[in-house]
Amino acid sequence: MVRIALKSILCVLALASAADAASGDKATAEIKDQAGKVLGTLTLTETPEGVLLAGELTQLSPGPHGFHIHAVGKCEPPFISAGEHFNPESRKHGFHAASGPHPGDFPNLHASSDGKAIVDVMAAGLTLSGGTRSILDQDGGAVVIHAKADDYTTDPAGSSGDRIACGVAVMAL
Repeated sequence: MVRIALKSILCVLALASAADAASGDKATAEIKDQAGKVLGTLTLTETPEGVLLAGELTQLSPGPHGFHIHAVGKCEPPFISAGEHFNPESRKHGFHAASGPHPGDFPNLHASSDGKAIVDVMAAGLTLSGGTRSILDQDGGAVVIHAKADDYTTDPAGSSGDRIACGVAVMAL
């Protein structure tokens, strides 16, 4: 009985969170490869818990890819222009780091054998609407996909390989 009540409460909280997210600020990031081909568009939605990134990407090589928010809203191939990971608190990179992760870290993105990847991840504590934790600060922010998996430890994130796709986060109208 307690288990059912707890599940009901969790469902109500999840629905309330989704309702809050629907009314939050939104941004989009059109993800392009180095040749300029569009791989998909991610929607970034500010919620009370942080920024939710959602969408579908295509034409990726199958397998895991490092996936991060980078500090600069500029995506000029080879995407070094996007700067380092978004890290307003100067934390270490990686989920396995003693003083990590930083807010720009995400779990690896996994592309299926047909090159598709579903994105549904929360950037906890970040915003779109201002302050030091805003992805859309003075120089903007970008979503970057790397060639290889992130090992969740190496700082800087050299283990993820080349930056193969990038999208500048822009406020939705």
